[in-house]
Amino acid sequence: MTITEPQRSTPTNPIAEVRDWLTKNWDPDLTVAEWWQLLGSSGWAAPVLPAKAFGLGLSRADSVAVMREIGAFGALGPPSGLGLLLAAPTIATHGTPEQIDTYIRDIVTGQQAWCQLFSEPGAGSDLAGLTTRAERDGDEWIVNGQKVWTSLGQTADMGMLIARTNVDVPKHQGISWMAIDMHQPGVEIRPLHEMTGHAMFNEVFLTDARVPVDAVVGDVNNGWAATNTTLQAERAGLGAGGSGGAAGAQPGTIAKQLERRAGDLVPAKSTAGTKKSGDKNANRRAVNRPNQTLLIDFAQSEGKIGDPTVRQDLMRLHTLNVVGGLNAQRLKGMRSAGKDIPGMANISKLMMSDVVRLSRDLGLGILGAAGTLHAYTAEQRESLNAATGNPLLGMVTGQALYAQAPPIYGGTDQIQKNIIGERVLGLPKEPNNDKVLPFSELPKNV
Repeated sequence: MTITEPQRSTPTNPIAEVRDWLTKNWDPDLTVAEWWQLLGSSGWAAPVLPAKAFGLGLSRADSVAVMREIGAFGALGPPSGLGLLLAAPTIATHGTPEQIDTYIRDIVTGQQAWCQLFSEPGAGSDLAGLTTRAERDGDEWIVNGQKVWTSLGQTADMGMLIARTNVDVPKHQGISWMAIDMHQPGVEIRPLHEMTGHAMFNEVFLTDARVPVDAVVGDVNNGWAATNTTLQAERAGLGAGGSGGAAGAQPGTIAKQLERRAGDLVPAKSTAGTKKSGDKNANRRAVNRPNQTLLIDFAQSEGKIGDPTVRQDLMRLHTLNVVGGLNAQRLKGMRSAGKDIPGMANISKLMMSDVVRLSRDLGLGILGAAGTLHAYTAEQRESLNAATGNPLLGMVTGQALYAQAPPIYGGTDQIQKNIIGERVLGLPKEPNNDKVLPFSELPKNV
């Protein structure tokens, strides 16, 4: 099916308009691919994108509200993953019309899943210190190097790759942002198992992998500008709560969900917390609920809602969530007036780190000694549920184990604070020669 581009305009009442559109178009008997074609062509899959890039030009706060409305309506949300969150905003900002049509079209309709090939073992938090090389060979770039912490790389069709294309200029000036085909022989993906028991992250080895010259987004050697757009989209998206509640199915060719019935992939609605050991869908329902509400119900079911320490932490969590929402509204108001709030994306990222740490500590505090138990396989989960009579335990301990990741990915908390200090508050930078010496002359990690 080919998308016929409609004439889009920014909605004046996005919630009412998306609800009306859903009433006319949502059909649970469509395949996922058919539904995403409709959602993507309408602009509602990624309304934060500009109209020229399959979006509607909404603010991030309004876009999150739209995603919540799609979820509340009971429709399948847009494709999940890094394509919508990171690749599409970057390509919309720096890409050519041909790249927007080629790449973003397949993102908003779920035809291709994306991953992010940024971090490297030797670069650490110094992203611009990357050593993956791309050398021009006719109409292609030949890429060699290693990436790590690549989320969902094992299910990706395309990758957002940053590689060094010039070693004889300062390190920020010799980087290019490329769209790379993840299915080619020169790309090897190795899953990394986390302490949660899952393997969402991967290390990726690139050996003579090839990228067409027209797949460079932005100018060659000016990829740091596109990279910063990707990072800003990541921080703002994470701080805003990602999709905002309209859970989407997995996009791309590897996940094998495009031909499934769309209605079968709509997340189940959760009611109240439950401890019934026979309720096999409790974990699924709970994970789709706002974290604060879930923890309140959990404290009630565990008889801890009267504990003053638990109540205080629940109030702290509520306060952080309210402040985050107010910040989003402040930013929306400033941007509607043609202004901005410097550093807000970084502040939102830091607040998200605070929220996940507090949620971790609160959940484990409610659990008590049972918080030391965790299941890593389906069989272990069944045994643990039977032994404890609490099917929510695994969700709480899984969240607690995962809570160490958000303060690291998307730029560590320390990096966010440095950015705020230097770029927003005007504090002096640490002395270094990164801006003047060619990358080939800088000391390297060995």
